[in-house]
Amino acid sequence: MDTLTGSVERITYYNPENGYSVIRIQPDQHQVPGGAREDLATVVGNLPELSPGEHLRLTGSWKNHPKHGLQFQTETCEQILPATVAGMRRYLGSGLIKGIGPRLAERIVDQFGDQALEVIELQPERLLEVPDIGPKRSQSIASAWEEQKQVKDIMIFLHSHDVSTNLAIKIYKQYGDQSLQVVQSDPYRMARDIFGVGFKTADRIARSLGLAHDHPSRIEAGLIYALNEMINEGHV
Repeated sequence: MDTLTGSVERITYYNPENGYSVIRIQPDQHQVPGGAREDLATVVGNLPELSPGEHLRLTGSWKNHPKHGLQFQTETCEQILPATVAGMRRYLGSGLIKGIGPRLAERIVDQFGDQALEVIELQPERLLEVPDIGPKRSQSIASAWEEQKQVKDIMIFLHSHDVSTNLAIKIYKQYGDQSLQVVQSDPYRMARDIFGVGFKTADRIARSLGLAHDHPSRIEAGLIYALNEMINEGHV
């Protein structure tokens, strides 16, 4: 499994139904096989909705497409907050956080420097120190930041339990901000609620979470799975 880290330069294609994306990334260092350091990398696969300026750590493998050339086929995607002032300006100005555009991003970073993201997350009331930000706008920015953080935390949690980005997107689309609660309390519910998620997938996630082998939800889901298998084989 290869790793690719870098900043999103542009979104070439995004399918909101399944998250399938084609994006161009500026790698942090020389990571493109046979390419120059400044070469952009083409990344394809199922990804959360992204914006230019976001910093990513991707795992997957390099593939040579017969028509489009070298591409990075991603399996997992972790969004990383930028650590530099320039990166923060671009990240905040990307439109990812509702209520912050390029000009306001510039003012926020000018005010707080490399502490800008920390201020938004931990001390959002200090946004009032920035020219043209009043109480209402400050609260709106804080709420938008929390929403993005929630999505990121859900993705990180699911990836840590060997859930692919494609499935993580399906889970989030189905359960929204209740995703962690549903997956942790009854992962077998996914087999009932989400098309394409069967007992075996739910069981693998449940084992990763440490659910007991004789958990009532597992027994119920296993019986339903076994009955469906018998029906599919013509045993009625």
